[in-house]
Amino acid sequence: MRRSIVVTAVLVILAFLFVGGPSLLFSPSTADIAPEKADASDPEIVTPDGSESGFWPYLNAREAHEKRSPLNVIVRSDAETVVRQLQEHGDKEWKETDHDHFDAEELVNSTTNGSDDEDDIVGGDLASEDTETEQFLSPTEVPWSTADGATRLAYLDPGNGDDAYWTTETLQLEDGEYYGYRYHIRLYESPNPDDQWVVMQTHSEHFDWFTLRHRVDGVEQAQYRLEKDLMSIPAVDEREDVTRVNLGNSGPSDANGWATNVDLVSAALLFTLGLATRRDRLLEPAKSELDERLTETDRTRIEAATDRIEAGHLVLVGTVITIILGVRVMGVALDRHAGVLSVHMIAALLYPFIALGLPISTYLIARGLTSRLDAAVVASGSLAVAIWLDYGFVNLHSLPIDVVVQRMLVVVALGLIAGGAAKRATRNSPLNDLLLAGIALWVIVLVGTLFGYL
Repeated sequence: MRRSIVVTAVLVILAFLFVGGPSLLFSPSTADIAPEKADASDPEIVTPDGSESGFWPYLNAREAHEKRSPLNVIVRSDAETVVRQLQEHGDKEWKETDHDHFDAEELVNSTTNGSDDEDDIVGGDLASEDTETEQFLSPTEVPWSTADGATRLAYLDPGNGDDAYWTTETLQLEDGEYYGYRYHIRLYESPNPDDQWVVMQTHSEHFDWFTLRHRVDGVEQAQYRLEKDLMSIPAVDEREDVTRVNLGNSGPSDANGWATNVDLVSAALLFTLGLATRRDRLLEPAKSELDERLTETDRTRIEAATDRIEAGHLVLVGTVITIILGVRVMGVALDRHAGVLSVHMIAALLYPFIALGLPISTYLIARGLTSRLDAAVVASGSLAVAIWLDYGFVNLHSLPIDVVVQRMLVVVALGLIAGGAAKRATRNSPLNDLLLAGIALWVIVLVGTLFGYL
């Protein structure tokens, strides 16, 4: 029992140091901030210049004035013209997508917590300068295609004496991979036929295989990306037709309250956000410098640790990393090339590799290992590495706090399963406290996540 407590404590420390700590320190959106509620009796309506109609500058999953998803692009045109201009002037041919969006609740036939819906943009505290600017960005390719996603409601005011009302999106567009990383746009057309404007909400998101949901990463990159695409349209004058206006909807995610305002005049289009490049640098000390700093005691410890490495440790590392990255790559490949499979079918095909394949493979490989602590640390460390490699695959750089906690728990759970399967743990009984605790934690975390409790 005492040894089990030591193993568990080591795993918790490892999970925090290699998953929780870096995520909390370097992710700008880890703070989970509850959405602010507006006055439902008198919500502030934004009216585009020259229009009678207007909109409340947020989207929501239900008919409630909660400040969740900030609208961040306005285009003076109609939706049909916007789409046609993108088709005619984009550098890539547009294609229809047949995604039937689903969330985890569809797999378990349950209703999830509203705060976990794929496109609720809540959390984060980054703020940009509140200065009105004109953007002068270079044109880019426009590989947008129509998309499906969870329904979000906009509150529109016709402005002609009629009452304001909630409505679903006119159209959704995406650029990227459904099971990888993508930019997602929802657009809403003016409720007044005499006014020609389209308001949009654009954000970047990735598919999370551990939760079976799309997780929103932010809105700023997507907004700049859309600006670039809009400016690539010949009818758009960058200096005169593209400006920024303050909608006063800063706060959620990295939204700063400034929306891109594009006047297409006779040929209008919508979309916002530019792809921010990410530069990661890895600085390693020279080998000679490292050797100079090592004492004889350090070298002895390194040699002892090296002697404890078994072939099974390497097999376990390779297996865990292969499963995590393999599911990501196969999801993207099947979505792109297997047209006969819906997104539900792809998820049903691949998710068992995460939920069942990962713990079962870990257990079977760890049975051949001797030390409980070594098996546990290798399994947890491998999963931590695989998680960060997966984040790199989808270019992820921000996480909500609930995802950070969930990742720490699965890292600990897999380590407990591996430690409980090692030879020294199974000397008296194959079912021991480490193994049972690991299985219980794994099931609780994944099932709780699917049902929206985590």
